[in-house]
Amino acid sequence: MVHDSEFQSNRRAFLGRTTGLLGTAALLQLLQQETHGAGEGPSAHHAPTADAVVCLFQHGGPSQMDLFDEKPELTKRHGQTYEGDLDIHFPNQAGRVLASPFQFRRHGQSGIVLSEILPHTGTIADDLTLVRSVTTESVDHESALRLIHSGKFEAGFPTWGSWLSYGLGTSNRNLPAYVVLTDPSGMPVDNVRNWTSGWLPAQYQGTVFRSGKSPVPNLATPEDIPTSARRRQHSLLRALNDDQLGRYPDNAELAARIADFEVAARMQTAVPELLDLSDETQATRRLYGLDNPATAEYGTRCLIARRLIERGVRFVQLFLAGQPWDTHSNNNATLRKNCARIDQPSAALVTDLKQRGLLDRTIVMWGGEFGRLPISQGKDGRDHNRHASSIWLAGGGFKRGYSHGETDDFGYKAVRDVVTVHDLHATLLYALGLDHQRLTWPHDGRPGSLTDVVITQAQVVPELLT
Repeated sequence: MVHDSEFQSNRRAFLGRTTGLLGTAALLQLLQQETHGAGEGPSAHHAPTADAVVCLFQHGGPSQMDLFDEKPELTKRHGQTYEGDLDIHFPNQAGRVLASPFQFRRHGQSGIVLSEILPHTGTIADDLTLVRSVTTESVDHESALRLIHSGKFEAGFPTWGSWLSYGLGTSNRNLPAYVVLTDPSGMPVDNVRNWTSGWLPAQYQGTVFRSGKSPVPNLATPEDIPTSARRRQHSLLRALNDDQLGRYPDNAELAARIADFEVAARMQTAVPELLDLSDETQATRRLYGLDNPATAEYGTRCLIARRLIERGVRFVQLFLAGQPWDTHSNNNATLRKNCARIDQPSAALVTDLKQRGLLDRTIVMWGGEFGRLPISQGKDGRDHNRHASSIWLAGGGFKRGYSHGETDDFGYKAVRDVVTVHDLHATLLYALGLDHQRLTWPHDGRPGSLTDVVITQAQVVPELLT
């Protein structure tokens, strides 16, 4: 007779030996799921205006005064000494007032003002909520990244995608709730900490889909395992599961674990179909810029993001290798190159979601970890700035054709309708039907949360919502 402890040990050993068949992400969901099954978090606290999110994250800190926040005073005072205090990351390299090299113009019926190097974003201006008054608490990349992703300076805390995955789960049991689309040329600064589940169960971390023949590591059956052996593995696993479930028919946690484990097998079919773009029309391919070498890679990932949203994935996040928006030098040329790569696909995603009737229930967010300074660094660069940055949001209950907040005459500091990173998190969760004060998980003897409202005083910003 096999004792329960022996059965569990043998079962765990069997699972460990078959990760090539089962998929690493789905296996972690089974083995590390302790108290909640997927989709068994708190669920919505109130009626949501959105069901899903696509976050187009821009590593490095995009320059607000060159992209979204026109400042004539910079042009007027170009080359002069900046009068006033500045929080400078590299003070020994501080220069004089630096004008934007780009022209700005109004777009759409809303008249939102954008830089000339964002022409495609201009076509969706009437669908945007442009927030020009976002502030954060750090000018260091890593800590600022952790703040915007997890609400905390320190590493090891759950990211907001993980909180959303925990709170709402997924509506497609064949795919993870939280998918990360990484840049094929490399990982972003701060690596996997950008999508960690922290001290939430591992099932809520982002599942990485990479480019290439093996988008999900270890999902496909290894080539040296024949089909007959794979069937026998499935049969054995099914028998082990049925035996254990028969012993404990009222064990809901066990039933949930078995169901989650079966996600891996279903992913083997769902993922290849998801990533097969052969059914997309030529018009759709052109919309995303797949016919242009400059936009094809990012456009492909934006298109895959739409396909994930269509299939019920809750949170999709796109990252860039390194930190390409970190323009300490060559600000002009670097911004032009980045926008040439990202502008069209980002706008295409909003347009495509809208024409398919998905934008009303999907939030698209575009932004980085902080902004830039109004003075030069070296000849043609801009240093970090935590006192003001610009982001845009579209869909999911956010106001359309609306500009929020204002910075001073130089674009250095938010002076009206300030939105902290924590306010942004609270507002995003609210649109998704979640109360940031009630979405908690026990940690260090008290309820842990994304906003930690006692410390941050985070508040929902109703002006951003319809």
